[in-house]
Amino acid sequence: MELVSSCMGQVPQGLGWEVVVVDDNSPDRTFEIATEAFREQPSVILVLRTQDRGLANSIRTGVERSSGDVLIFMDTDFTHDPAEIPKMLHILEQCDVVIGSRFCAGGSMEDLPHYFMSLFYNWFLRVILRTQIQDNLSGFLAIKRRRLEQLPLEAIFFGYGDYCFRLLHHAQRGGFRLLEVPVQYKTRQKGRSKSVFWKLFFSYTYELVRLKVGRSRSTSG
Repeated sequence: MELVSSCMGQVPQGLGWEVVVVDDNSPDRTFEIATEAFREQPSVILVLRTQDRGLANSIRTGVERSSGDVLIFMDTDFTHDPAEIPKMLHILEQCDVVIGSRFCAGGSMEDLPHYFMSLFYNWFLRVILRTQIQDNLSGFLAIKRRRLEQLPLEAIFFGYGDYCFRLLHHAQRGGFRLLEVPVQYKTRQKGRSKSVFWKLFFSYTYELVRLKVGRSRSTSG
């Protein structure tokens, strides 16, 4: 629950806020512990999901349960540093999507093996999608709700971290103003990663090809 408290402390003074915690019925009792910890805090919204589990579905559930004009997506293991929130909110005033990027100038990641695997795959994504976005798998995003709702959400929010490159791809094609800002990814402090590199490599590549082929057909049509 340290992450929720930390996020609360990073919201600039004068701004209304809410934190939506979506738990996919995890065995670590996240929902029960959070319910007890924030029983007296109505701005912390807790959601327990037992069906259609998965990262992207959970994020969409969080979007649907939230009410703010600005949305921030972030992981719950402290990989994404809450201290970056004020900067991202400030920059979002001038654009539609802010991407917390490991790979633009000034960005970094403490987990070096993960850093280089992600860097390699982002090169691959950039070549296939012909995009200049450096970090297409960030998962640390700030976006204006009214712009997000203009995107084809059903075609974006499924699977795992691949939702991120689909979201950015559709946003870019929709003429959104996107800006990457350097962030420092911290070493995971909570939980255990469910990611298996080769499994994700093949599933992401399959979705990437589907996205590319779909775009080609749309252009041809």
